[in-house]
Amino acid sequence: MKVERLIHRHPVLYHMAEGGSWESVRRSGLLSTSALLDKFEIEGERRFVLESSRRREVVSIEHLEHGTAVIRDNKPMQEKALRRCLIGMSPREWYEHLNRRVFFWVEQRRLLKLLNARAYRERPHLVLEVDASALLRRHADRVTLSPINSGATFVMNPAPRGPDTFRRIADHRDDRPVAELAVDYAVPDIADFTLSVSRWRGSERIEVVYEAATFDGRSSRRLDSAP
Repeated sequence: MKVERLIHRHPVLYHMAEGGSWESVRRSGLLSTSALLDKFEIEGERRFVLESSRRREVVSIEHLEHGTAVIRDNKPMQEKALRRCLIGMSPREWYEHLNRRVFFWVEQRRLLKLLNARAYRERPHLVLEVDASALLRRHADRVTLSPINSGATFVMNPAPRGPDTFRRIADHRDDRPVAELAVDYAVPDIADFTLSVSRWRGSERIEVVYEAATFDGRSSRRLDSAP
């Protein structure tokens, strides 16, 4: 797939973050779990639990210099189902594979489904709407695409997954769907590409936290609440 075709199909990307995290994101960018653990100097057994296995709940980590950060859970990942659908990788390798990436949805419907999932709909979250063209101009060489929801196996027949699930843009066939766009390790300059940030509870937008008046000369777009 060509970068231009990807942008045409998916001009806006969506990232779901913990409520109240925008100022931290604005300063430090979006960090993958691995990048966050590096920054907070977490090693040994605790790092293994957070990076190489399923996180059943949200986890807070602390650092004398960097303060407190939140690592999201892996609740949509069911261990037995993951073992059945993995090809050529162990569960540990898969978790580490995911934890080195920053994820974006390419479609509103997938974002809204996650926001309204039973595990998340009672807590407020932030939604970042990101200009795909601007992000890809700077980071296309670190982007991979997945045709499936790589972090969920709580379905009847989870899609097979393994080393070839994530492909570089040029290696992703045009006739293959795109469910997720991921950037390797971190997007430290995400604020440069962010069109808007809003606070949501379930599928209802509560308030707009930030909105760029213009971006590269065009108006910011805003995600609407689900009907």
